Amino acid sequence: MKIALFGTSADPPTLAHQAILVWLAQHFDQVAVWAADNPFKQGPNPNTGHWASLGDRQTMLKLLVEDVQRHYGTVQIWEDLSDRRSLISLHRAQQRWGLEPDYALVVGADLIAQIPQWYAVEKLLPAVQLLIFPRPGYGINQADLTRLEQLGGQYQIVDQVGDQDITPAISSSIYRQTKEEELIPPAVQSYIEQKQLYEP
Repeated sequence: MKIALFGTSADPPTLAHQAILVWLAQHFDQVAVWAADNPFKQGPNPNTGHWASLGDRQTMLKLLVEDVQRHYGTVQIWEDLSDRRSLISLHRAQQRWGLEPDYALVVGADLIAQIPQWYAVEKLLPAVQLLIFPRPGYGINQADLTRLEQLGGQYQIVDQVGDQDITPAISSSIYRQTKEEELIPPAVQSYIEQKQLYEP
C-alpha cells in the first residue's frame, strides 16, 4: 500500500494544490491531506506566521478536497495528522495505517533548503520518500538535494508528465498579492469573501 502525506499551509489553497491532489490520487492508494502551521512561515500572525487562522485554512482545504473527491474518493482530510512537526504527523499516520505501507511526504521546492533544520529530521527522512513539487520562484539546488541524501533522504522530483507541467505556476502567496479569483476554486473564493480574509 502506498500512502501520500500532504500537510500544507493552505493559506489559501489554490488550483495548484488541487492539481497536486489529483496527481497523488492517480499514483497512490491513499492520499491524506491536512492544513498545518509551518514554523518557518513569516506572515502577519506572530504566533503562527500565517495570514489566516488554522481553522479557516482547514475549512478552505475541505472545500477544495470536496471538489477533488467527486472523482477521487481516496483523497481525504485527516485533521488529526496536523502538527507543526512532520515526524509527529508521520507517527500519527503509522498509528492509523501501520508500519507496512510505503509513506511519501509531499513538499514544495521552497522547503528543500529548510528540511535539514526540521525536528528530528534524521528520523523522518529514512522513514519516507520525499515527493518534491515545483513552486513558482523557487529553483531546486543540487547542493540542497545532496544534503538531503546525506541525512538519509530519498526523493522524487515531480514536475512533468511528458511535456505537461503537473502544477500550474501559481501559489498562495501570488493569490494574496493579486487577489485573482481564477487562482483558487470558486468555493474557496466564496469562503474568503464571506469571512473577509486577506483584506489589506
